[in-house]
Amino acid sequence: MSFSTLFAISAAAAFIGCILFVIFGQITVRKLRKNPETKHSLGIEFASGWDILNVAGALALPKAVAQKIKRNSVSMGMGSGFEADPDILYKHTTVFDRVLARIFFWLWMFSGFALIILAILDFFWGFD
Repeated sequence: MSFSTLFAISAAAAFIGCILFVIFGQITVRKLRKNPETKHSLGIEFASGWDILNVAGALALPKAVAQKIKRNSVSMGMGSGFEADPDILYKHTTVFDRVLARIFFWLWMFSGFALIILAILDFFWGFD
């Protein structure tokens, strides 16, 4: 495969990931923000929309990994750490929400890492 083909696939995945970011935010995270039980369990929002990534990561990662992150996370009072609380989120989300989170999160991760790796390869080997 050529560099252009790999870049096009990664860019298309990133574009679809951006669309899923908006859909996941509007369907799932909006519902969680309105719920008083989950409002403070979405993790810290460093920038606008960061809580969408926190929730998707908590729902997409295997439960054992999410629990380990939760145990090692720094607590910020009010029961909320830097990361979203997977236990509370699993109680207040549907199977559809979790599937959407997994598709969005892993597509986002794949496209991001692929574009970074392609940029590094292009920098060192100068694809034409």
